Amino acid sequence: MSSPLVNIYSRLPVSFTHGQGVWLFDAQGRKYLDGLAGIGVSCLGHGHPRLVAAIAEQAARVIHTSNIYEIPQQAALAQRLAELSGMEEVAFANSGSEANEAAIKLARYYGHQRGNDLPHIISMDSSWHGRTLGTLAATGSEKARKGFEPLPAGFIQVPYNSLDAVRRAGDDEPRTVAVLLEVLQGEGGIRPSDLEYVRGLRELCDARGWLLMIDEVQSGIGRTGKWFAHQWAGIRPDVMTLAKGLAGGVPIGAMVAAGPAAGVLTPGSHGTTFGGSPLACAAGLAVIDALEHEGLLDNAAEVGAYLHDALSQALSGVPGVTEVRGRGLMLGIEVDRPCGILATRAMHAGLLINVTRERVVRLLPPLILSRAEADEIVRLLVPLITQFLADQA
Repeated sequence: MSSPLVNIYSRLPVSFTHGQGVWLFDAQGRKYLDGLAGIGVSCLGHGHPRLVAAIAEQAARVIHTSNIYEIPQQAALAQRLAELSGMEEVAFANSGSEANEAAIKLARYYGHQRGNDLPHIISMDSSWHGRTLGTLAATGSEKARKGFEPLPAGFIQVPYNSLDAVRRAGDDEPRTVAVLLEVLQGEGGIRPSDLEYVRGLRELCDARGWLLMIDEVQSGIGRTGKWFAHQWAGIRPDVMTLAKGLAGGVPIGAMVAAGPAAGVLTPGSHGTTFGGSPLACAAGLAVIDALEHEGLLDNAAEVGAYLHDALSQALSGVPGVTEVRGRGLMLGIEVDRPCGILATRAMHAGLLINVTRERVVRLLPPLILSRAEADEIVRLLVPLITQFLADQA
């Protein structure tokens, strides 16, 4: 009998019964090194005692009340995010797509409040901001957008890492109100931005009265070795979006605002039923506590650099390997041909990865990853890549 599930996923033939640390286990007791962390979500790995205790305790008290009422856990998590980012306001959601929708709505509201009846947002090629119609319109993937037209208007796509392209787009469209980007593209192939480019965008947005909106859904919450990837450039955005690792596996999203973006949204202009629930925010507070008290930002930076160097050295000179790149524990290995089969082969070898942009092996392991576990990733993955490229030669 076929499954009644809608056929929207090409799933790998494995399911997991439990996990511990960076390891997942299937029903046959076989273990897998989780090099993907639920696509960057399980930042504390599996079964982390601080997170498990926080979820269990909150679930026993109250799971949901709605935003009609005050939610102390929500206020506490907003305060922590404001302190860590140097920003001012937080609106919670349920996912990265919803957080980015909120950012898009804020930018349009900001434009309308200034007499701009058709505000435009500049976004980047190869970007990924979500699967809702609004975030698809901002996303730089023709494949993702195909078949869902007409998409909302008001978006301009420009080449990533080109300040001149952003400047020209603003010259051509005087109704521009914001720039939206990932400073380290995830679905786009683990493509880091140049730090001078990010600083230049901050200066350009300041000069033109635009909002600088940074999507940190995948790169935030310690993934690159800082709380937020834009902090490597030493700038503060006007809007930042978060999700994935923020609650360690409990669905949550957040839009954080500052400067000219603070105070734009008012009662009735935006809302959510589930966003910022007591349960999700208790989990978010536990994640932040663990990252701080266990030194996991430093671990992400140090073990990430170690893994990057080990992969680069092991794959140096291998024909077909284009580049090893990324920051912290957000790494990609690009090859010169489609390599989606590597996800299946890695699974059979006991390693969980995925492939994005058809040619980039993506690694997003939990931030608790040790050097010994990084060595295990190299031991398992490098022969698979080398053999795949040799077979395709």
